[in-house]
Amino acid sequence: MLRLLFRRFTKAMLWFAVGSVLLVLMFRFVPPPGTALMVERKVESWFDGEPIDLQRSWRPWNEISDDLKVAVIAGEDQKFSEHWGFDFSAIQAALAHNERGGSIRGASTLSQQVSKNLFLWSGRSWLRKGLEAWFTGLIEILWPKQRILEVYLNSVEWDDGVFGAEAAARHHFGTGAASLSRQQASLLAAVLPNPRVWSASHPSSYVARRAGWIRQQMGQLGGDSYLAGLNDSRRAPWAQ
Repeated sequence: MLRLLFRRFTKAMLWFAVGSVLLVLMFRFVPPPGTALMVERKVESWFDGEPIDLQRSWRPWNEISDDLKVAVIAGEDQKFSEHWGFDFSAIQAALAHNERGGSIRGASTLSQQVSKNLFLWSGRSWLRKGLEAWFTGLIEILWPKQRILEVYLNSVEWDDGVFGAEAAARHHFGTGAASLSRQQASLLAAVLPNPRVWSASHPSSYVARRAGWIRQQMGQLGGDSYLAGLNDSRRAPWAQ
């Protein structure tokens, strides 16, 4: 019986591994039709009895403001071009901060956020963290950095039911993702730690200050020129 269960478990893990690799590889070339987080928001609305109209319009890389791309990196993951999915120094700093008490600080990279938004459910269980690490590794191996950022910008939530740069730009500023100004881009990036509470179009004093800091960081990163180095020669040949 134990041998039978072990064989079945091994076979299931093999099928999961192969299936997840094929799924991640497919989304390197095909725009994901939706995300697990979008499904979760829809299900939550059914249980709450408050229908939600999900907003999302996929936009390719060239139809998203370069200012927004750099602003998100400046605000969320300044080592994005250097790491392979995990910023271990940020993780250590977050653990030390959390041990001291107070507000909980996260250390998720953009790659980790793509992994959990696209494929996983919300929560902090060890199972979910393990799956997040698995999908993050696959994304980093199989996708170039530009693709990771492109999927992130088309998948991240910017208000209740508002997903992706195009929907966010329309919702907050009445313009398209390609036409966002530097200030608008910095405001959108500033609310990402808590987009269902903070507003880019009606920023609090804290959000306005954070947006100003992000604009400073954008300049220090090199602005638009930073984007040219995302897919560098250090990455694996199949991820170029």
